[in-house]
Amino acid sequence: MKFNPGFDIVPTTNPMGFVYGKDVFGPQVENRFLNDIRASLADPDCDGPEIVYSIAMDVGKQEHKEQLYKMHLLYGVVTYAAGRLGNEPIRSQGHIHWVSRFSDWSTPEVYEIWSGEAIIYMQEYAEDNPGRCYAVYAKAGDVVIVPPYWAHATISANPDEPLTFGAWCDRDYGFEYEGIRKHKGIAWFPVFNEKNKIEWSANPSYEKTALICKTPADHSDLGIVKGEAIYRTFERSPESFLYVPNPALKENVWRNYEP
Repeated sequence: MKFNPGFDIVPTTNPMGFVYGKDVFGPQVENRFLNDIRASLADPDCDGPEIVYSIAMDVGKQEHKEQLYKMHLLYGVVTYAAGRLGNEPIRSQGHIHWVSRFSDWSTPEVYEIWSGEAIIYMQEYAEDNPGRCYAVYAKAGDVVIVPPYWAHATISANPDEPLTFGAWCDRDYGFEYEGIRKHKGIAWFPVFNEKNKIEWSANPSYEKTALICKTPADHSDLGIVKGEAIYRTFERSPESFLYVPNPALKENVWRNYEP
């Protein structure tokens, strides 16, 4: 990996998944298949890898397992296949985090890129008017935070290498797909041009809106220390990410949020 996540875990490609070190806990991966996400693609009939990505929710150091449970925090890891989905990049279909029974909020997610190139796409609403739309371009070591209630999708920007990332999530995580599926995907479709670079095509199922392309914001107000793995930040200062299961702690930050 290009970035050390702060604990002993290694992504694999054949088969896709993760190898956990002796002091690390984690489940068997769940695979997401191309057929699972076809309806959200610009070209639902495209060809691509059968397994689009593998995900393992709830990993970490054995010494922190009980602490993470008590704090209602969960660390998830995902690895994407190299390649394309027709003329589109490997990506997730897009969703909103459901309202957690723990906080009565939709919860944020703190992404950290380990290897590959990512675009974290997000829009304020999964409704006819999607509100503000952002494409946040991130490389190894970058952190991107998706705020509560926003629809979002993770995109691999480089078809020549896998994308791997980790994320802090609420333990009572769950996904709502209805709004995205009703509109046949996110408000802007990423597609490769003839130079193998991503361009954006507006989804006609939404009202016309602008797309803001940018690099990640600083997010020091959300506990992010530049260059430090988010797992190591937790290890050093566990309260740093209490706002993930309790978003109301940072209610002022979510107002007029810019990723």
